[in-house]
Amino acid sequence: MDQTSRVLQIDLYYDLGESGGRLLIMPDVQTLVNELLFKLKKRKIEGSHATARQTAILLRLVISQQRIPYTHQAAALIDAVKAVGEQLVAANPVELAVGNIVRRVLHIIREEDLSLSTVAMVGLNVSAVSDDEGDTDQDDHPVLSAAAVAAASRNTLRPPSLQTLLEDLPDSAAVPHTSSSGDDSEGKSKSADKSSRSRRLKHDVIEAVNELIEDISTSHEQIAEQAVEHIHQNEVILTLGSSRTVLEFLCAAKEKKRSFRVFVAEGAPRYQGHLLAKELVARGLQTTLIADSAVFAMISRVNMVIVGAHAVMANGGVIAPVGLNMVALAAQRHAVPFVVLAGSHKLCPLYPHNPEVLLNELRSPSELLDFGEFSDCMDFGSGMGSPLLHVVNPTFDYVPPKLVSLFITDTGGHNPSYVYRLIADYYSTDDLVLQRKPAPVN
Repeated sequence: MDQTSRVLQIDLYYDLGESGGRLLIMPDVQTLVNELLFKLKKRKIEGSHATARQTAILLRLVISQQRIPYTHQAAALIDAVKAVGEQLVAANPVELAVGNIVRRVLHIIREEDLSLSTVAMVGLNVSAVSDDEGDTDQDDHPVLSAAAVAAASRNTLRPPSLQTLLEDLPDSAAVPHTSSSGDDSEGKSKSADKSSRSRRLKHDVIEAVNELIEDISTSHEQIAEQAVEHIHQNEVILTLGSSRTVLEFLCAAKEKKRSFRVFVAEGAPRYQGHLLAKELVARGLQTTLIADSAVFAMISRVNMVIVGAHAVMANGGVIAPVGLNMVALAAQRHAVPFVVLAGSHKLCPLYPHNPEVLLNELRSPSELLDFGEFSDCMDFGSGMGSPLLHVVNPTFDYVPPKLVSLFITDTGGHNPSYVYRLIADYYSTDDLVLQRKPAPVN
């Protein structure tokens, strides 16, 4: 069974489970983990969107089938996710989206656990107040929701913004009114609350992961909806290589009756720009295909550079297909805006200098030279077979934040200096390093 069938299998499992139907399928977690590990190692699955979505789906299943103890439920879920996450990241370190999703899920577990703890604390406080004040009208004392209080006390990269607190502020307080009871009923209530909290934590985490999967799946559409705000009539847009996000973004502007021309640099040596040019022409966009070396010659005619990204680092730097740093330098030299499209799953909480970050990998020399040309350059006279010609074929470029004018994500447009605030909403400092702490030796 291929990976697509496995994904459909997992989705069916969840659809039946959430609707209360009979669970006809019970996927084996370890089998699915091994299959995804194999595909990552063998490069059978590549690209931030595909790897992020399948990682999130797999971790959702890991959480759903994880047995959690009566106490320390969040710690048990975190350990289970980290155990799988370490393997997935090690299978293909260059796919940074895998690590991003693992950290996002860990952050979700911490947030949901903190939210439930806050709800319990607020409930106890309200109960104590009701004992002292009797039937005081609750509407006279509005209370922040549990999510808002949790946001105020969570341990992330920075304190919550005012916008985060305001979004979580309800129209009116919705804290249930409780009254005091006898010791026996109170003990039974506490026991029931603990059991209910255990089930509620896993349920809330899975619901949040479902929302994460939906955000990943619709990131292209969310970004494309903003195209009309950035692309104007009779402009010339330059891009390099092939990106589905860029394709949908440009086509969305075309559907809004914007008339513009696109210059596509071919993206050697894989020539992914050829594929993008064909897609743009098929959708009715005026397209000009140019060589990568012609970027500097054509940039003076361009109004805006719009490109995709492999990953966006915590400092606002971009890991992108090879050749884009040259395009960014040309854009800066001619004062042309350099715009990067990236879904929130591509935001990485690490910096380029972190040892966990693998910025690049080398592809096969056969993409540049065929074997005959390469073998002719071998020095057989020495008897060592050592080549005189070395071929370096990197996959990615690093574009520093000073060359980026604007990031457009599924949450809107942001300056490079604002990236760290976005990352603070998605990740916890405790999860930046995924390696679990070794067990103490007796």
